[in-house]
Amino acid sequence: MKTTNALHLSLLILLLTSVAVFGQKKPKEKAPTQQNEEAKIKEVIEKETKAFFEIDQKTWAELWVHEPYAFWSFADTTDVNSFSGWDDIYKGFNNYFKTSKPSTAKIGRTWHHIRIAGNFAYIRFTQEVADNIGRPPQAEVRVMEKVNGQWKIVCVSVIAVQKENKPVR
Repeated sequence: MKTTNALHLSLLILLLTSVAVFGQKKPKEKAPTQQNEEAKIKEVIEKETKAFFEIDQKTWAELWVHEPYAFWSFADTTDVNSFSGWDDIYKGFNNYFKTSKPSTAKIGRTWHHIRIAGNFAYIRFTQEVADNIGRPPQAEVRVMEKVNGQWKIVCVSVIAVQKENKPVR
């Protein structure tokens, strides 16, 4: 009797274990993780900067959203400049890409914030360009949009950071 009860108990445990193991659903494929999306966003920003400094207008342009809501701005102690809409951005940089020589500058970034909301992302970082010009660090912002599964730049804002971040007037 004891062996029969032990056998029944063993079979019951085996049955319950089998149901638990084989009854599980396969996990669904996960949506792209935050970490993966951040890596893709950083890759686009790095590629755009590289294309800009290497005077590769085709690659640079491919990384932008070609829409009237695109925007680019830059400010330092000598100038403030901006372009509204992709057509003006492209025209505004056309002379740069025609007349400049590729740079061997080393680019460093400190990433501060990447905030993703659906197909849009807000990115803030500090960029340092090491070349023979002696540029100050730049506080930069990007707004990006995911178009057909690819992150594209919508907005660039660059401000040269001055000593102790005090305004120069």
